[in-house]
Formats: sequence, C-alpha cells, structure tokens
Amino acid sequence: MNSKTVVGLIGSAFITVVGLYRLFSESLSSTPLFIAYLFIITGFIGVCVNGIKLFKSKKI
Repeated sequence: MNSKTVVGLIGSAFITVVGLYRLFSESLSSTPLFIAYLFIITGFIGVCVNGIKLFKSKKI
C-alpha cells in the first residue's frame, strides 16, 4: 500500500467534508460560497482518483 496515496485520499476526503460543511451550515460565513463548491468538486475528484490508484495498486 502506497502511503502517499492514502494521505492524498484522506486529505481529499477532508477537503470535501469542509466544503460540504460550509455548504450545509452557515457558520463559516466569512468564506464565499464559491469556495465551498470549489472544495467539494476538487475534493471529490481527488477522492476518486486516489481511490482508483489505491485499488489498482492493491490489485497488482
């Protein structure tokens, strides 16, 4: 198991969760809503790519 991939997967998941938290709650009103959408999209892409990479590395 590649540790860089796991760290990337966890980091991407964290970015996605932060974006979703901002979207569903109004507690972080200092950040624009655009940033929340950006975090959700980029975090989701990172989770998908790192998940595929981790799955392929375990398969071989």
